[in-house]
Order: sequence, then C-alpha cells, then structure tokens
Amino acid sequence: MCRFVIYKGTSPVQLSHLLTRPCHSIINQAFDSRLRLDRRRPINGDGFGVGWYDTVYDEELGSQPCIFTSVTPAWNNANLIRLAEKIKSPLVFGHVRATTAGSLSLDNCHPFVFGKVMFMHNGGIAEFHLIKRKLQSGLTDEIFNTVQGNTDSEWAFALFLSKLPNPHAKSFTPKILQQAMLDTIAALNSYAEEAGITEPSLMNFCVTDGESVVATRYISSRRDEAASLWFSSGTTFSEYTTGGHYKMTKADKRENIIMIASEPLTFEKADWMEIRTNNMVVITPKMNVLQIPIIDKFYVSPSDPAALNRGTDFAAAKGLLSPRNSLAPVQGRESAPQIVI
Repeated sequence: MCRFVIYKGTSPVQLSHLLTRPCHSIINQAFDSRLRLDRRRPINGDGFGVGWYDTVYDEELGSQPCIFTSVTPAWNNANLIRLAEKIKSPLVFGHVRATTAGSLSLDNCHPFVFGKVMFMHNGGIAEFHLIKRKLQSGLTDEIFNTVQGNTDSEWAFALFLSKLPNPHAKSFTPKILQQAMLDTIAALNSYAEEAGITEPSLMNFCVTDGESVVATRYISSRRDEAASLWFSSGTTFSEYTTGGHYKMTKADKRENIIMIASEPLTFEKADWMEIRTNNMVVITPKMNVLQIPIIDKFYVSPSDPAALNRGTDFAAAKGLLSPRNSLAPVQGRESAPQIVI
C-alpha cells in the first residue's frame, strides 16, 4: 500500500506545512494511519519521494521539477525535515511507499519524471507480468529506455508518455493530459482483457506538467470501490492549534489552494470530500476544478442503485480504502462533460 498527496496553490507552500508538520500529514500516515488501515503492511516504510516546481521560472534551471527520493522511512529522514523547512513551491507531489511490486530502490520511488511531466500511482495493476511485454512492445525506444525501475507504476507512466502527442512539448493543455490519461487506462484494460485477467486493477494515477493536474480514482470493476481519494480546497491551509492540527479555511469563493490526497491530511470532516469511484479530477492552470466521470464498461452512473452497492472488501483488504461514509462524497457538477474511453 502506498499513498500520495498533491498540492496546487496560487501561492507557494512551505513543504513542511504539507509533509512534516500536520499531525496527520502523509508522513505520519505512513506509520499511524487513522482511516486507511492495512493489516498486511501497517507501515509505509519502503521509501518516499517529493517532487516540486520552482515558484519563478529560471532559464538556467529549466522548467522540469526537482525530485528528492530516499529508500529510508520518511519519518526518519533528517534531510527531508531540513529541506521541507526551506523549500516553497506552488505545486507539490508527495508519495510514501509500501512495496507491492518492484524492489526496494531509489529507482522505484515515486514521483517519476520525464521533462516537465511528473507522475505518481497508488494502487496496483493486476497480474502485471502477463501484460508487461505487450505494454513494452508499443513504446518507442526513447520512452522504453527512460524506465529505470521495475514497478508496474513506472511502466504505466511510460505508457502514459506514449499517449502524449509530443512528450517533449514545452506545455500541455489540460485536455491533452486528460486524454492521454484516458488512453492509458483504456490500453491497460485492453491488455488485461486480451490476457484473460479477471482481477481488478486499482489505477489511482496523477500527473502534472507544473500547470495542470489530472488525477483519477479508478478500478477496472463494476462491483468494487476504488482506492480512496479525497479533495479539499480553500483560501488558506494553516495550523489552528498547537500539536500540528491544521484545517482548510474558506474565506470567500476563491480557490487559492487545492489538495488531493489518498487520505485526508486533517481530522476536520468539513475540509474533505470523497472523489467518486471511476472519476477523474482536473485542475486547470487557472485553478478551476472539474470532476469528470470516466465512461467505460466499468462505469456505474450515480443514479444507478448499483453505484451504492460497490463492495469495499477488495480495496480494503489491500489497505487502500477508508471506511465507507467516513466523509461526504464530492457532488457531481452538472456542467462537467462525460468522457468515454
């Protein structure tokens, strides 16, 4: 079981306010989770990674994100604590890892990067060894050779890169990232069907180019819930009492801060909304947020009674799902288009 967090804001955040100071930060969740309980691997101690973009573009430094990874437990890494106190960024990806596929190594720590593009995964691609060669055969030599580790997650990122019109582009519209993500999910489902794989794959993917963010909560099943994914937005995210107790404040209708996380970073129920299973969240450069259903054979409309009967056992057994009804789900936006893959 892994978990991740995404921050996008109109102003840069000090990484410590996201990663180390909150009492229920992603790092504290790694050894003291309150909602996602994994009885097989109660501790996410197989490495971590943080990726961030510069606040101001510097031609000498370039536009690619900076990545810091380690195979030590995140809560016991002094360098992470020091860096988090001194780095600010308007867009941050954070990930802690519990090994389910691939060895314990720096190459297998998320986030993964290619040029401007940064990618993370929470979940697992079922029986990946049966589709790995098929996936690899469709990649260009350049993209194939960018893969350094041996996880299903990094190969999924390589597949995503192959779906971009030009992975070397200086910028990507939200639509381009969105379509590449849909094409990636569709390809993985197609490979699984061809291989006769019946176990569902858990595909909570997230990707950014430093301006837009696309994240999915997805499972290749009509009967099961996907790994949990939560959303929060507001004007400020700050400590309201000692002991690392943070909350999201909404002073007005502006979206100055948007966060997406595998598990909420605060215990304030009003701060967080659950993203629906088999939906995509898109954050645009102008901080607009869309929740868009992914329409394929595994999609169940919220108006269908079966949507309320998705089972939690599959994802919960993997430590990837919070208890049902612990927080309120995000309400669908009527103006959001439906996407078919």
